Amino acid sequence: MSSRGNPQESKVGTPTTYAGSGVNLDAAARVKEQIKNIAASTLGPRVISGPGLFGGVFDPDPSGDSLLVSSTDGVGTKLKIASAMGRYDTVGHDIVNHCVNDILPAGASPLFFLDYIGIARVDDGRVPNIVKGLAKACSNAGCALIGGETATLPGLYHGDDFDLVGFIVGSVKKRDLLTSANTRPGDMLIGLPSSGLHTNGYSLVRSIFGTDTDPKPLHEVVPALGKTLGDALLEPHRSYLNELKPVLGKIKGMAHITGGSFYKNLPRSLAGGLAAEIDLRSWTVPPLFQHIQQKGRVDEAEMWRVYNMGVGMIVIVAPERADEVRSQMPGSWVAGRVRASSGNEQVVLKK
Repeated sequence: MSSRGNPQESKVGTPTTYAGSGVNLDAAARVKEQIKNIAASTLGPRVISGPGLFGGVFDPDPSGDSLLVSSTDGVGTKLKIASAMGRYDTVGHDIVNHCVNDILPAGASPLFFLDYIGIARVDDGRVPNIVKGLAKACSNAGCALIGGETATLPGLYHGDDFDLVGFIVGSVKKRDLLTSANTRPGDMLIGLPSSGLHTNGYSLVRSIFGTDTDPKPLHEVVPALGKTLGDALLEPHRSYLNELKPVLGKIKGMAHITGGSFYKNLPRSLAGGLAAEIDLRSWTVPPLFQHIQQKGRVDEAEMWRVYNMGVGMIVIVAPERADEVRSQMPGSWVAGRVRASSGNEQVVLKK
């Protein structure tokens, strides 16, 4: 089985693109750069790192030994799949685990979490099930679900529409803070498998399968997946906290592979002048991604630009510690290496 889907099928007809489904990654990157510049005026000397990294790092007490690390994100249009399936028990896990994974690259463990649920109308089913998922994921992470907001906004949300956003704060000892300055040429990139799409690329999936107008494809069993498409798409975003905790003192950094896949996320964890070379032959892309590519006739390059393709986290480690770290992370593999950058190239996908 090819690790990158069927390139011949992807060229039949008009390929589906993320931009065509309504999400323009290039435009989003430009806007985020503007936001970063605007926010810069608010950053004082106690801000260790602000917008642009996975989590913001703040020094609450210059005489103390700990830093605070925070992050926020949303589940996105995966919520539309949850509504179509009538299942709300998994999306709470999604947002907690996503946020936990976003503060991990700084070496931080979570302290507390808050949520925002925006909804057209409150009922007895959805909100309690969402919060049950939030609470269970927080318990698994040793994190307090300390507060939140449920806003009933019928003029903004309609029908079964709702939104779910999370906010997390964690801490790390100053001596244990992981930064991109730690990385060097020759460092190894160790991959950890994803559990599926996690929380990115669902606008493209919805466009390919037309689930907004006809949810029937979600209830059909896909033989290659051994389950319905809907169940595969609702698989919760995996948390890497518990398996990475034992190795935090042995690694140089990590990258949470979310929106924008390798191209957007790996450069955040590398020092200037460095590039990540990913060996695409080092793992087999899971069937779900191949199914999406084939059904949507999505170009191979677009798939690698949008999806995690089976890799949820990349750990950066010195070569002499790679075997030791891998032995403590079952299911991991050497996915590539760090090397000097050639020009502006920061990520190279090597076939």
